[in-house]
Amino acid sequence: MKKNLFLIISVCSFGIAQSQEISDAVRFSQENINGTARFRAMSGAFGALGGDFSSINVNPAGSAIFANNQMGITISNSTTKNKASYFGSTNTEDDNSFDVNQAGLVFVFNNNRSNDGWNKFSLAINYDNKNNFNNTIGAFGVNPTNSIGDYFLSYANGIPLNSFKDAYYGNLDHASQQAYLAFEAYIIDPANNDPNPNEYISNIAEGGNYYQENTIITNGYNGKLSFNAAAACNDKFYIGINLNSHFVDYTQSSVFYEDNDNPLPSDPDSYRVNKVQFNNDLYTYGSGFSFQLGIIGKITPEARIGLAYESPTWYKLNDELTQSVVAVSSNTSGSLDPDVINPNITNVYAPYKLQTPGKFTTSFAYIFGKTGLLSIDYSLKNYSKTKFKPEYDSYYQVLNNEMDKTLANTSEVRVGGEYKIERLSLRAGYHFQESPYKNKNTIGDLHGYSAGLGYNFGGTKADLSYAYAKRNSNQGFFSQGLTDGAAVNSINNTVTLTLLFEL
Repeated sequence: MKKNLFLIISVCSFGIAQSQEISDAVRFSQENINGTARFRAMSGAFGALGGDFSSINVNPAGSAIFANNQMGITISNSTTKNKASYFGSTNTEDDNSFDVNQAGLVFVFNNNRSNDGWNKFSLAINYDNKNNFNNTIGAFGVNPTNSIGDYFLSYANGIPLNSFKDAYYGNLDHASQQAYLAFEAYIIDPANNDPNPNEYISNIAEGGNYYQENTIITNGYNGKLSFNAAAACNDKFYIGINLNSHFVDYTQSSVFYEDNDNPLPSDPDSYRVNKVQFNNDLYTYGSGFSFQLGIIGKITPEARIGLAYESPTWYKLNDELTQSVVAVSSNTSGSLDPDVINPNITNVYAPYKLQTPGKFTTSFAYIFGKTGLLSIDYSLKNYSKTKFKPEYDSYYQVLNNEMDKTLANTSEVRVGGEYKIERLSLRAGYHFQESPYKNKNTIGDLHGYSAGLGYNFGGTKADLSYAYAKRNSNQGFFSQGLTDGAAVNSINNTVTLTLLFEL
């Protein structure tokens, strides 16, 4: 029996192995309604309105509707409550985050020549935090049938023992690394006496009813910096373009624990594993590029329509992964010292490319003079067009085909309204976003409500908003082997404050 194996390698490993999954692609393809407080109070329904920094991220023509040079900055406080249910047991985790999620600057240039139809030009730069990844999900319960041993077996079976038995951890592909960890911790063993077997059995005590805990803590952001140019023709027709730079910084720390009190062998030389802790720390970082085109037209002085296209985002990303396993083996005579398999190594995978889907948005707004407005946006986004690249890579081919079958062509509706009482503005909105998955179970539809107010002090404006969003999901602990997961009900509450200064 292999006991007390502790490898100290303490280096970085560079390899070409892939470990990406569909959930990774969806994570960086989605975006929340973040941005200015006015934008959030009206649930992001700004495609035909413009005149707001975050509206530029919906329709770039919107910057030409600004009347004056302006600078804005936004801070927000977000609280997420995740209630997880796993085989009848429930657990609730709260996570709170505070950040500066928007900052922008716009310059407006008026053309006073009466014989020239293009009467206004604008240049803007704006940063929006598309997605805040700060979140905690914890689940626990008794799994009646499946064990963490099933996860390791799903990777190990088919891999010859000699290909990973004595290899350095960093020289193995992802599947072999999982097999290596389990073999050295005595979680799996060869199923037969072949000199170089490729079939394995689990040493976890049989009998079912495995108590399991899984905690996932994520942090980071997906930021978007937009360089915008727009123009107005006779204040009736507006066009605009954005060139966007994207930034990804994401960390995920997961701890899975399992134990059982199933019958143990009485033979003093025979043991079974009855406790396992599996630790994974993932760091993903990189950058990307996209562009946007948009137009806004006034049908009448009160009615406006908008049309915008956002290209796919072309990311270049990097993954770094560290893993460790602790296993305890026992028999009726007692427990052995823990097997601690901690290579103390960071696996740096080869950079890869991700192409997220583009989006079309149509919009309509009606302005009730100086008393208020009503606005609606409708967007289409086909998540099945998400692609990992290079597409000739056999691993990515399989993954891309699976995404084409699994992910959906989705719609999104945003409705917002504003009512003005002299210098005071009252706002409200509703937001619906379809699930990116066809089964609507892995991630469900999103429903959100918002409200807010603003006050115009003259050269300075202050806006405050509150936004509520609810979404259900099924968080599988692992992508294969042990695919049971927790049903998670997520509720997000966000308070946002924006200060605007005319220059």
